[in-house]
Amino acid sequence: MANARRPTKAQSKRAQVEAARAAMARTQRRDRRIRVGIWSAAGLVVIAILVTAIVLLTRPDKTTVSTATPTRAASAVGRTTNPPWGAPADPSAAAAAAGLPMLGAEGTALHIHAHLDVIADGTPVEVPADIGIDVPAQKISPLHTHDTTGVIHVESPTKSATFTLGQFFDEWQVSLSPDHIGGLTTDSTHQLKVYVNGKVQSGDPTKIVLAAHDEIAIVYGTAAQQTNVPSSYQWTNGL
Repeated sequence: MANARRPTKAQSKRAQVEAARAAMARTQRRDRRIRVGIWSAAGLVVIAILVTAIVLLTRPDKTTVSTATPTRAASAVGRTTNPPWGAPADPSAAAAAAGLPMLGAEGTALHIHAHLDVIADGTPVEVPADIGIDVPAQKISPLHTHDTTGVIHVESPTKSATFTLGQFFDEWQVSLSPDHIGGLTTDSTHQLKVYVNGKVQSGDPTKIVLAAHDEIAIVYGTAAQQTNVPSSYQWTNGL
């Protein structure tokens, strides 16, 4: 053992340097593992957030009513005053209340006409022009009037579409139900009856579907005033 050679100063210094390098390498590997772990955890958090967002965005919202088939009240909603009733100031909003779109031009797939008479206490009530027509916006509903003749124009881009009397009154913004029209309410002496082509209708008048060349008469008054009810309309001008 006496003859064992001691490491030179140069060898000792080299060993110290190599030990320091090994320690630094171990530290770098440890730091790299820590960073990789942090990045992996962060990636998992981001993925979890994205998955949650996708689920929330694609999950059906049970509180949302589909706009494809708008729901509406059983009776037409609008003014509850006595006649006359002018055209609404905001036709686009009135059409939206009826669940109807506003178009850039009249539809041509379905093109029919019906006629409406409203008679209150023996006196005709004017059906105004421009119901369903927004002149400033240059928009038109598939259900509208052009004049005061009472002719209801149905001009839709969808051939299979159907339109009801209730939608028209929603557009007109006049309340209608089996017991009243506007502010005219049935009582012990006044009746409200709705006729289609001279035949009295039962049930909710807002459910009446508009058909080609129908004559619809809404008559409010006494029993004696429920006479000589219009049963047809003289169609002219190619309507």
